[in-house]
Amino acid sequence: MQLNEHYRNLEESYLFTRIGRLVAAYGQEHPEAEIIRLGIGDVTRPLVPAVVEALHRAVAEMGDAATFRGYGDEQGYGFLREAIAGYYQGKGVSLDPDEIFVSDGAKSDLGNILDLFGTDNVVAIPNPVYPVYLDTNIMAGRKVVFLEANEENDFLPMPGKMQADIIYLCSPNNPTGAVYTRSQLEQWVAYALDHGSVILFDAAYEAFITDPDLPSSIYQIPGAKSCAIEFCSLSKTAGFTGTRCGYTVVPAELIREGVSLRKWWLRRQTTKFNGVSYIVQRGAEAVFSPTGQEQIQESLKVYRENARILRTALEKQGVACWGGIHSPYIWLKCPDGMDSWQYFDALLHRCQLVGTPGCGFGSCGEGYFRLTAFNTIENTRRAVERLENFYK
Repeated sequence: MQLNEHYRNLEESYLFTRIGRLVAAYGQEHPEAEIIRLGIGDVTRPLVPAVVEALHRAVAEMGDAATFRGYGDEQGYGFLREAIAGYYQGKGVSLDPDEIFVSDGAKSDLGNILDLFGTDNVVAIPNPVYPVYLDTNIMAGRKVVFLEANEENDFLPMPGKMQADIIYLCSPNNPTGAVYTRSQLEQWVAYALDHGSVILFDAAYEAFITDPDLPSSIYQIPGAKSCAIEFCSLSKTAGFTGTRCGYTVVPAELIREGVSLRKWWLRRQTTKFNGVSYIVQRGAEAVFSPTGQEQIQESLKVYRENARILRTALEKQGVACWGGIHSPYIWLKCPDGMDSWQYFDALLHRCQLVGTPGCGFGSCGEGYFRLTAFNTIENTRRAVERLENFYK
């Protein structure tokens, strides 16, 4: 028996697992401390009424023999895929429901999609970025090249002279909050088309974009359907962090080596995935209803306001920061030459605030720090007061 030796190349623990252990240990040592968590991107506002009502109706259906459902379509029920297609139509993007695959969240599909690609492919990953991109490729033993994101390029790396078969892009970006412009995405699509590459486009935070000139889907770029797979989630959009539902778009036009990647992904899903529960999919369908869209905007307004409060306070203190405008994340420079973990410890012990060390997102994140807007306005304002005292 042999193990997958590539796992030896992983960090000992997942970034947010390590943070959780450190915060729990501090809490045990200081039970009186009122810790404010601005670290993990977990939403704090509840599911909106339209979703809750849809969930209740679906539960009732599952309790009645006449409307009970067993196994569903692994790709997702037609009613939800059609609703998602309608949502894209509002962005000016035409999709066939058969190009949409319902999942239990973007994180799963971002890793599982790699089943379609050989391990000899070279993978380009922004640095810093969401750790799942790197870890899942390390597990498979692929060669990874890094796209350096820094202050000089506003944390938005561009193709350059690199050679890559698979390219991860995340916009709005986690952790930096940076958003690609239409012109920049056009350059990425042109690169992928010229080189036969496939872009894996993470659009989990697309709902935070309010400027119509900024693309919220890569399919708003001509030619993208021939070179890109898009991943999206209802976690940050509609509070589904604990309910779990997302979707992946694999266009019919995406062909490599004479193979339809949509057909291969369908084959993979029907073999390895039993689909998302009917109850959850009915709740997700309600997100895309006119009432649901109106209600989730109220939650998004709170997170946008929190981001504004945090960014304004940091700028007032003269702290260099990015994001927080079309993103729930604020990316800031650590003060006084601190490294990321030193700043994490200082905020936890001096202010009882929890954020995320930038180095956990890649080497280019060292010396930076991520704060999240996913909290209540009251806690965000309290956090700002503590930050102001920290910087006095």
